Amino acid sequence: MSKNPAIRKGRTAPAVEITQEEREQLTRWLRARRGSQSLAIRAEMILACAEGLDNTAVARRVRSTGQTVGKWRRRFLEKRLDGLVDEPRPGAPRKIGDDAIEQVVVRTLESKPQGATHWSTRQMAQKAGYSQSTIGRIWRAFGLKPHLQENFRLSDDPMFVEKVRDIAGIYMDPPVNALVLCVDEKSQIQALERTQPLLPLRPGQPERVPHDYARHGTLTLFAALDIATGHVLTQLHKRHRAKEFHDFLNHIDRHVPPDLDVHLILDNYSTHKTPLIRNWLLKRPRYHLHFTPTHASWLNQVERWFGMLTQRQIKRGSHRSTAQLAEAIEAFTATHNQSPRPFRWVKTADEILSSIARFAQRTLDAHT
Repeated sequence: MSKNPAIRKGRTAPAVEITQEEREQLTRWLRARRGSQSLAIRAEMILACAEGLDNTAVARRVRSTGQTVGKWRRRFLEKRLDGLVDEPRPGAPRKIGDDAIEQVVVRTLESKPQGATHWSTRQMAQKAGYSQSTIGRIWRAFGLKPHLQENFRLSDDPMFVEKVRDIAGIYMDPPVNALVLCVDEKSQIQALERTQPLLPLRPGQPERVPHDYARHGTLTLFAALDIATGHVLTQLHKRHRAKEFHDFLNHIDRHVPPDLDVHLILDNYSTHKTPLIRNWLLKRPRYHLHFTPTHASWLNQVERWFGMLTQRQIKRGSHRSTAQLAEAIEAFTATHNQSPRPFRWVKTADEILSSIARFAQRTLDAHT
């Protein structure tokens, strides 16, 4: 007689209770991120633990790992607030005091060098009177990278919250007896031919390509990603109009089971809302559209697949014609569909909205 396998249960994380004085100090550390980013994150972990969240939930909130959260939970329970402060490290004692290090950090965060937009190690070394290697160590210790800059755009969609809850809800709890497809277009894919041969990869030397190229036209790729399986339906066109999107919808309709409802997640591009598309949808009531907020393409999972296509096939390719480019894209798609894997969506709508709220607050704080 077969026996059911034993179910292993993980250990329950010990509860964290904090006093009012400890809460006030943790809150001060959390707000003073410019002083110590790592200490602020640890404070945020303990405050979340005090809410009764387990290590996994706290790790998702602070973008860390459950093992790290467990470590600082234990340290706090053993030594309280003193357990969150970095312990002295072995080695020769520092020759630069905490006040001097703080001055370098504050100057890096709150000022700019004359005639430049950001500090370099050489400029900061000259200003502070230390060596470049010392400045580099301080910056690494506090996670400062003045040379890097990232782009962002917050959505101004008046229905942002409702749309996030709708789409994240579908990802976390897909509808029964239905197919969920993430649909989008990757337009203006250029067929670029390098003017000189590529120099192949060699030991100690990366692949090298000439910087100039010849253009041979563009293509638009329409794609629909099945969130349950990772399988992708594609269609290539030379133009990007409602007519081409209409053709792609017919392509989808021919390839999906006729007895299932179909939920399409797509953006607010004008070709998705023309009379031609609306009439097509009215004749097919099993199709349901879910629009992402404006400037929030990251909610559409097919964008992740487009990124893979760009990095692994298009970016480093050399194509003498749009036909050759189409062959490369179709080969990538066919290989992907041989063993597709769905992307794992782990963020709930509340977690997404809370993260955006914290980011928006930090943005406001930086300009007040």
